[in-house]
Amino acid sequence: MTNKVIRVTKMSGDQVLFDEEKLKRSLRRSRADETIINEVIAKVKTQLYDSMPTKAIYKLAFSYLKKHSSFSASRYKLKSAILELGPSGFPFEKYIAELLKFKNYTTEVGTIVQGHCVSHEIDIIAEKEGRHLIIECKFHSDQRRFCDIKVPLYIHSRFKDVETRLKEKHVQGGKTYLGGLVTNTRFSSDALQYGNCMGMFMLSWDYPLNKSLKMLIDQSGLHPITSLLTMTKLEKDQLLADGIVLCRDLVTKEKKLHDINISEIRIRKIMEEVKSICESRDD
Repeated sequence: MTNKVIRVTKMSGDQVLFDEEKLKRSLRRSRADETIINEVIAKVKTQLYDSMPTKAIYKLAFSYLKKHSSFSASRYKLKSAILELGPSGFPFEKYIAELLKFKNYTTEVGTIVQGHCVSHEIDIIAEKEGRHLIIECKFHSDQRRFCDIKVPLYIHSRFKDVETRLKEKHVQGGKTYLGGLVTNTRFSSDALQYGNCMGMFMLSWDYPLNKSLKMLIDQSGLHPITSLLTMTKLEKDQLLADGIVLCRDLVTKEKKLHDINISEIRIRKIMEEVKSICESRDD
């Protein structure tokens, strides 16, 4: 490829200049060796064309990385692995609860709470040092979807109903309550503006900067089992249905792999990948 200017097409449809450094940063998150990263980028650059979708670029990088290191590739596919936690959304709720536990919150998932007007099923209630988060999780299996202004408007109204009831019962006693919205994709600008204006806890794939969902996963090392390349989708779905959400869970629950009739040879390969992923962590 010549050094001509290449524009790429983002998921939003916007076109921007190809950013080699951005691709390099994403590959570094896979913990691949720098030599491998440079080789992958060199190969990707030979395949670039004007208006190429960014999704196609990352898919190409993944395929080259997988040839060099399947363990690095499994870490690299984190975003798509989160998208595979569906379709019910409940595994995503459990996954977010585990990430909050890493931040020293105690959590409850799927709790029915009586509000001032009606009862509500709350996806996650998280508490730390008297701070209570009343969180709604919005899971999308398509990364092009996002949370627009209607979502925080609805969630904040539910939160106010619950908060009113708590105040009526005089149980606040120095505790603080905060409504929250977590999504695996992104927020629209007006959704963010409203959520921040109302003091909501807002967490998405790339928000807040340096404290986003992807950053939290890297810091915690808590990768979902959908990251695994050594398992089929059906096998991963069976584990999710059985409440196994984290790769880390398999370290002490290897028997679950026997329960779904995986051979001993494949179990050894799976556990090698699991241990490699679990060793990945930003300190």
